Amino acid sequence: MAEKPKTPADRLGIAHIYSSFNNTMVHITVLTRSDTKSRRAGGQHVKADRLQGTPYAAMQAAAAAAKTAKEKGMTSLHSLVRAPGGHGARSPGPGVQAGIRMLARHGFRIGRIEDVTPVPHDGTRRPGGRRGRRV
Repeated sequence: MAEKPKTPADRLGIAHIYSSFNNTMVHITVLTRSDTKSRRAGGQHVKADRLQGTPYAAMQAAAAAAKTAKEKGMTSLHSLVRAPGGHGARSPGPGVQAGIRMLARHGFRIGRIEDVTPVPHDGTRRPGGRRGRRV
């Protein structure tokens, strides 16, 4: 069966990059966010659990996601960067910059880079109790 012709909207995608200090996930979708083109995590590319959140693991995950998205016809990406947020860290982990750089190195035109970390509007209480976490 013949494949439908690619429109400019099919070649533009969104790279959702979630980066904590424990792992980095790269998820590439079409512009409407309805169809996943590629999804990779840093833990799929390194052997030790402690290495999942490193820039090297993010580079490997982004390279694998970029390869499959390229095969499916994507040419340019917007990037949505997310940190854990909530009552966790609001700054993304060390894998964000390496992931975006690897996507650009694979030939994608990077459009907009936006931070979509969830910020609580006076949400729940932080864990640890009144006197904090006792180590």
